Amino acid sequence: MEHAEIKLMERILEPEVMDTWEEARDYDAMDFTIVNADFAKRAIELVPPSGFVLDAGTGTARIPILVGQQCPQWRIVAIDLSRNMLKLAAQNITQAGLQSQITLELADAKQLLFPAAQFDLVLSNSLIHHLPNPLSFLQEIDRVLKPGGALLLRDLIRPPDLATVESLVAAIGPDYDAHQRQLFHDSLKAAFTLEEVRDLVAQSGLQGVTVEQSSDRHWTAARAWAG
Repeated sequence: MEHAEIKLMERILEPEVMDTWEEARDYDAMDFTIVNADFAKRAIELVPPSGFVLDAGTGTARIPILVGQQCPQWRIVAIDLSRNMLKLAAQNITQAGLQSQITLELADAKQLLFPAAQFDLVLSNSLIHHLPNPLSFLQEIDRVLKPGGALLLRDLIRPPDLATVESLVAAIGPDYDAHQRQLFHDSLKAAFTLEEVRDLVAQSGLQGVTVEQSSDRHWTAARAWAG
């Protein structure tokens, strides 16, 4: 007997830019402390003691703040397309006392204005699921990295079905309000599968990048510094 082909849930896009004040505020209020700390730790392990870093889709700058606090010798450029995210990012950076170390810019990660071969490390957390087609962003990463530059990307994995989406949303606990839970729900449905991410990385021209599932809901793409 032939087995019926299992049809995976289709990707449902969400807005590329979270630019209302409510969205920025609610996103910043969500507690990503543990996963962000893990991401920052892994980023620090990828590059030499001093570095010039790009954080693409920085949101409210929680990750560059964590990195900057541990690596005061690094210079970080943090970009986003949301003005309200950057307003909150500026407040968070000022509160952390890192204004001289972290520079914020309103910029499109798919069309970076930086010259080629600028950065020792490119970071991006939870940006790719917002992009209809992330290939141009990955190609821009390849362009602006120095030869042998390091890379660390992380985002959600699209679940196979709606039941899994609902289960993951339910598991985040009671500390999230209805709007925050809806943001997570929509992001899961807008995410890519692990195989889709691997295909995109292969198409981009990026070499030596490992793509793996790093939690029950995340994938991570990484390349250590080899300059």
